[in-house]
Amino acid sequence: MATFLYKLGRLSFRRRHIVALIWVALLTLAGVGAASAPAAGNSSFSIPGTEAQKAFDLLEQRFPGTSADGATARVVFKAPSGEKMTDPGNKATVQDTVKELSDGSEVVRVTDPYQAKAVSKDGTIAYAQVSYKVSGMELDDAAKDALKDSAEHARKAGLTVEIGGDALQAVPHTGSSEVIGIAVAAVVLVITFGSLVAAGLPLLTALIGVGIGVSAITGLASALDLGSTTSTLAMMIGLAVGIDYALFIVSRYRAELAEGREREEAAGRAVGTAGSAVVFAGLTVVIALVGLSVVNIPMLTKMGIAAAGTVAIAVLIALTMIPALLGYAGRKVKPMGEKSKLRGRAKKQDEPGEQGKQAKPNLGTRWASFVVRRPLAVLLLGVIGLGAAAVPATSLELGLPDDGSQPTSTTQRRAYDLLSEGFGPGFNGPLMVVVDAKDSDDPRAVFTETGDEIKGLKDVVTVTPAQPNKAGDTATITVIPGSQPSSVTTENLVHGIRDAGADIKADTDANVLVTGSTAMNIDVSEKLNDALVPYLVLVVGLAFLLLIVVFRSILVPLKAALGFLLSVMAALGAVVAVFQWGWLSGLMGVEQTGPVMSMMPIFMVGVVFGLAMDYEVFLVTRMREAYVHGEKPAQAVVTGFRHGARVVTAAAVIMMAVFAGFIGSSESMVKMIGFGLAIAVFFDAFIVRMAIVPAVLALLGRKAWWLPRWLDRALPNVDVEGEGLRAASGDDDGDRELVRV
Repeated sequence: MATFLYKLGRLSFRRRHIVALIWVALLTLAGVGAASAPAAGNSSFSIPGTEAQKAFDLLEQRFPGTSADGATARVVFKAPSGEKMTDPGNKATVQDTVKELSDGSEVVRVTDPYQAKAVSKDGTIAYAQVSYKVSGMELDDAAKDALKDSAEHARKAGLTVEIGGDALQAVPHTGSSEVIGIAVAAVVLVITFGSLVAAGLPLLTALIGVGIGVSAITGLASALDLGSTTSTLAMMIGLAVGIDYALFIVSRYRAELAEGREREEAAGRAVGTAGSAVVFAGLTVVIALVGLSVVNIPMLTKMGIAAAGTVAIAVLIALTMIPALLGYAGRKVKPMGEKSKLRGRAKKQDEPGEQGKQAKPNLGTRWASFVVRRPLAVLLLGVIGLGAAAVPATSLELGLPDDGSQPTSTTQRRAYDLLSEGFGPGFNGPLMVVVDAKDSDDPRAVFTETGDEIKGLKDVVTVTPAQPNKAGDTATITVIPGSQPSSVTTENLVHGIRDAGADIKADTDANVLVTGSTAMNIDVSEKLNDALVPYLVLVVGLAFLLLIVVFRSILVPLKAALGFLLSVMAALGAVVAVFQWGWLSGLMGVEQTGPVMSMMPIFMVGVVFGLAMDYEVFLVTRMREAYVHGEKPAQAVVTGFRHGARVVTAAAVIMMAVFAGFIGSSESMVKMIGFGLAIAVFFDAFIVRMAIVPAVLALLGRKAWWLPRWLDRALPNVDVEGEGLRAASGDDDGDRELVRV
């Protein structure tokens, strides 16, 4: 591996014009494809294998032409104080509004509140439902403006009017904080390298990689049914890893220059050593992201594969374009330790001074020396701290967003609250029961029996009469629960209806299925919970085997996996504290607390595991390199920190800044993921990898690097440490550098 990458690095350095031209051509091609591709709407949301999805598919088949995928809007009216919606003046205003709403070319139908009995018992609140031919993301601006104008006309007549549903759904935006995140990354790079040119290389290559990845996603979005969130998450992860991977190779290049090597040779060795770590770190991220497909939720699978593709591009760019750009930069990228106008006085670490004394050890060396002297105390403090941060995760509540999770400043949320006030909390989460009586002798009797059974269940407020299709073999029944959609009581009601449906099937051969957004949310949460353990086994198992090959050890990969579990649990605890409990919610821009997104835990597990292994690979390969070249275990830990702590710290700060930049997104899922990944990187990089990892290695000593002989012979030698390069050049002994502890 190291020898191949060494040759690739030198080739890219020499043939830099060709390499740069190839990447610029790919960026141009992807950009042209994105610009010419048709605009993509919202990704269709389907959950194969769930009862809610089966019912939805049955509706599409038995009730054709109903535009089940079309957008809906609930225009909610409230009468002025002391008046009722049944008063002649208010009734006339509502009917005029209904007539106005019906004029749109994309409108399928509008229900009149007085004909549909959509007026509250006290007569103060009513609503009209508007159904459209296309989804909310595909609805043109003219139709949305007409909807808003109709509501405004009713407001001018004296009514309180709010609009709920997905008709006003807008494309999410990330806000200016994303740019701030990139700016922070640029500042960190300048401080780390002390050179604008060296700092600019990781940013440039990361932006090129993300540009190619996001443009490709945009170009394929319509054909592959990719939603807008897919490209946002690919951009988030691609930027973070792209900067980090380039950072590690440029840092190693400067270290090789400091040892007196020519620039082409230094570029080859940087790619051969740090590039090997980049390859395996990238592989762990790709495994974690692609592994999301085991959940069998198409949207999550597409998000994972798209982000994995962007990570793969980041790895390839780091291995080829970075050495090419280093060739262009020439002497503008200085050796590590050389003085710089931006960094001021700097010395090569451990270089003897005038009186034979060594230069003051850097912060990484001093910290590692402290940890190896007091490993048990550091280990206990780190574990207890992460354990305390993870405590809120025990109160984790999962759900999918609806209008009730919107900020109170939005018309969607105000419409949600008005409907709850007028018709009860369960009105915003109606359950649709689909009765398939095609194989029954008397379908109408089955429809009636099903309605009667549901009326006898707890927490049922309203059961509408069955609405059969034209063939008369399938009917829909709407059930209004007494509790809000996200409550445990409503979940129990869904299971109760399904249990009753099983009894009806045994008696009549009719299938009773429950669907609707509330039932779908329940099924999604259960599916994700059921998939979490198999997903962990698959991803952690594959990565564990990969790390055994990299580190040639059993205990080091095991320690890496356990450390990851600590950091991800602590991160989930932080997410619960902010987004569910409301701690620091104002600072994070969280206007409305509520359940954590159902897919958040499994998505965070996938992404954080991949990123956690990045730091594990980058930091511990330096320790492994020192150990195999003759240093004692404790010395190797300090050497690894001396060479890698500064760069790993910079990489973590950059990744945190990039992820935190997405907290400004208008999309609640992107906001939550941005915060969760940022805090997870903090926990994993600074507590697990910088404290717990060296403490454990110091306690284990030589046992940390133990590997059974039979397994050592069976495993391929990928040579991440670059041993083959040292042997080939004959400088194996000269490059050994012992550190006193």
